[in-house]
Amino acid sequence: MIRINRREFLTNLTIGATTTTTLLGGKMATAKTKNHSIQTNSYPLFVSTWAFGKATNNKALETYQQGESLLDAVEAGIRVTEADVSNASVGIGGIPNADGIVQLDACIMDGPDHRVGSVAAIEGIAHPISVARKVMEETPHVMLAGEGAQKFALDQGFQRTNLLTQTRQEEWKNWQKKSRKEAHSDAHDTITLLALDKNGDISGGCSTSGWGYKLPGRVGDSPIIGGGLYIDNQVGAAGCTGKGENCMRYCSSFMVVEFMRSGLDPQSACIAAINRIASTDPLGLNLEIYFIALDKRGNYGAAGVGKGFQYAVTTPVNSQVFQSEAVGDGSVGPEGGNR
Repeated sequence: MIRINRREFLTNLTIGATTTTTLLGGKMATAKTKNHSIQTNSYPLFVSTWAFGKATNNKALETYQQGESLLDAVEAGIRVTEADVSNASVGIGGIPNADGIVQLDACIMDGPDHRVGSVAAIEGIAHPISVARKVMEETPHVMLAGEGAQKFALDQGFQRTNLLTQTRQEEWKNWQKKSRKEAHSDAHDTITLLALDKNGDISGGCSTSGWGYKLPGRVGDSPIIGGGLYIDNQVGAAGCTGKGENCMRYCSSFMVVEFMRSGLDPQSACIAAINRIASTDPLGLNLEIYFIALDKRGNYGAAGVGKGFQYAVTTPVNSQVFQSEAVGDGSVGPEGGNR
């Protein structure tokens, strides 16, 4: 009988991994995968999805440097993307559902206390990330949804906002004329932000308007802890973007963190999760799924099933956008999609 130990099994899952980006003395560095324990000398570290995450990171860093908490920084950073009307996948200006209504999802997580708050399918509120934080801090619950989430937000002093811009409304009307059976063609979404401070504490959050022209009431992975976001303050954090249904079905962000717990560096953990999911799912590497991750030691990385997934990395000495590792041969397509 051939016996394969756990470490050999995990190593086999990461075949195809090539590099992991880390911070060394505050500068970007690249090293061969397997295990990485290079510790950054520049904190805090912010890692987010897509090139538009750079503006999110920069605001988060600015907030932190003004003496605010890491959680404050995460919230402030994500609010920047939520307020960007040119972004079709988050907040104001997000693509509406099939009925022409913008419904938003968001969550926030505080690593040291393992506290979580989230909202799902909330309407008429510009900053669901802030409502999610209120759920975490002001209620005994983890998630509020739909009308209940909106009522809670209004009771907390949030103002009603028209989230549907004229541009998105015209696009929706044109979609109605063509075929209500077709979902929006863009395949990605979501601002996810992971943050690490000099004490090794981690916070994170994510926000999205979800799949364009989705069925009313559809909830994606972004507000689902372990789906769109997961943090274990003893290990690290991961976030997922792409088609939310895929991220949810496999508890994908949780899976990435567990691979890091087993000894893999962040990028190898992302690749291992993709390979494991692809080995199970009938679509294999045709799934639309992309990860970012960081560990408690300041290592970070990203990977996706296709080429073109970008992620932003910011420290007090640098702010850059990187191309992630591609496990498959496909392409992520144009930035700013919506799922």
